[in-house]
Amino acid sequence: MCGIVAYIGHQQAYPIILKGLKRLEYRGYDSAGIALLNGVVNLYKKKGKVADLEESIYEPVPGSTVGVGHTRWATHGEPSDRNAHPHTTSDNELVIVHNGIIENYGAIKKELIRTGHSFSSDTDSEVLIHFIQEIQINNRCSLEEAVRIALSKVIGAYAIVILSKNDPDILIAARKSSPLVIGVGNGEYFLASDASPIIEYTNEVVYLNDNELAILRRDKLVVKDINNITTTPYIHTLEMDLESIEKGGFDHYMMKEIFEQPRSIRDCMRGRLNASRGYLMLGGIREYANKLKEARRIVMIACGTSWHSCLVAEYFFEEFCRIPVEVEYASEFRYRNPVIHEGDVIFAVSQSGETADTLAAIEMAKEKGAIVFGVCNVVGSSIARASHEGAYTHAGPEIGVASTKAFTAQLIILNMIALRLAHERGTIREQDFRTLLVEMETIPDKVEKVLKNNDKIRELAGIYKNVSNFLYLGRGYNFPVALEGALKLKEISYIHAEGYPAAEMKHGPIALIDDDMPVVFIATQDSTYDKVVSNIQEVRARKGKVIAVVTEGDVIIREMADHVIEIPAVNEALTPLVAVIPLQLLAYHIAVMRGCDVDQPRNLAKSVTVE
Repeated sequence: MCGIVAYIGHQQAYPIILKGLKRLEYRGYDSAGIALLNGVVNLYKKKGKVADLEESIYEPVPGSTVGVGHTRWATHGEPSDRNAHPHTTSDNELVIVHNGIIENYGAIKKELIRTGHSFSSDTDSEVLIHFIQEIQINNRCSLEEAVRIALSKVIGAYAIVILSKNDPDILIAARKSSPLVIGVGNGEYFLASDASPIIEYTNEVVYLNDNELAILRRDKLVVKDINNITTTPYIHTLEMDLESIEKGGFDHYMMKEIFEQPRSIRDCMRGRLNASRGYLMLGGIREYANKLKEARRIVMIACGTSWHSCLVAEYFFEEFCRIPVEVEYASEFRYRNPVIHEGDVIFAVSQSGETADTLAAIEMAKEKGAIVFGVCNVVGSSIARASHEGAYTHAGPEIGVASTKAFTAQLIILNMIALRLAHERGTIREQDFRTLLVEMETIPDKVEKVLKNNDKIRELAGIYKNVSNFLYLGRGYNFPVALEGALKLKEISYIHAEGYPAAEMKHGPIALIDDDMPVVFIATQDSTYDKVVSNIQEVRARKGKVIAVVTEGDVIIREMADHVIEIPAVNEALTPLVAVIPLQLLAYHIAVMRGCDVDQPRNLAKSVTVE
């Protein structure tokens, strides 16, 4: 949520910043703005989309080689032109863009008003830039020193970039619990909330750590910690390319990412799994491998779709590793007093690697002596760096706000970790181990086969695009798939949908079923098949509309359901990797037919980096 772009160098800043803001639109936002230095501060802000900002700039943009831009997701103050970033001091000498929340801004603002400051917005970010100016004036210090002092006194999370009219050849940036990436060019630097606005210009980046400041001039980068000690920045080489963040001929990023799943699943397994050799290894788990092997309890923490992938993994770990697993919402885990013993193993799962609640839960778990394994997609992300060890999913950039390939990629990684662990613990027969390796290698081909049903699923979406409610039901490994299917539908189509264990239908949800209620069953031929058939009959008896995801060749449910979507036969433990695909497509097509913005659903952000 929220996005920062900044530039200092020899090129014109405006087109770089504007294009960067468009690349960050997927993060979720409600207003946008740009500030450029050209002897004076040229400030442009607008509620709405980046396109609205661009359209509102009637006059020619002045030439400038330094500037900042921002997309805002409202926290303090409603979405409006005046609350949009960037924010300035009253004399327009200092400019700030800020992601995060300054929790003690109220007390600071009260004191600043007492000393004569006035404010033109409702935001905590404007308070911060006034605070920095007050410190600079009172202490007669440099801007860099004023920023450092101010940040030592504020409470909260931030990624900030500051520019000064009085020193147009410098940008100052800092971060704490909110991501900020520096792109290293030739006599130029780029700053952004993630790498997507940067990759077009350079593949060399520096990831700022918590409590670090960066002082950027056109030919020099200096990084210091909050105590003014200079550190040596490590330059990473980005693996992504420009093509990976384009739509590639699809109408939406979400559709592109659904269709990328055969490739992304293969990339997850590449170099890690070889069924013919019975080989399974994850290079990111070495030093703490014995701690994992000896674990008496595993706790998985995540949010949203990542939480659903953990629910599936819970079944897999417990069945094959014989270790008790608990799956926790990170947002709840961090605010109660969970029982964590030294040596407990925590899996922190996040697509972006920047989810604020998950990061906070990691720190709490580490303080209590737990070992943390991170599973995320973004190299160099905060969760990757905060974890003891872990694994990247290597799924490639996911731009659509509603996660699709992240779910299957996380699940493949977690399944591989579980299989490796089960093999080392001796809790799985060698024959079953090798069978599952072979089955996992077939998953990409089976996903490709399901994707060929796209046209049929589009037709089905046309039938149900105008309903008000959906119910999704599954059992065993497919119960979390029902949850994920319901989440996808409500995220992007705004249709109310709920997922339940099929056996729980009689404990309440059955009261909702009538001839206007479509019920989606994940009804593959597994150990719970007969029970699911009975559940379908109960829905039919109450005139509910049955949409069933079934195993190829199923004739029993075909006779009972109003609609069936076939998927290839899959080992029961791996079924979610294939069964989720038609649910993603169904949600996508219904949302498109309803005229919804599937890539940027209302009120949602891709990465929740503030509470």
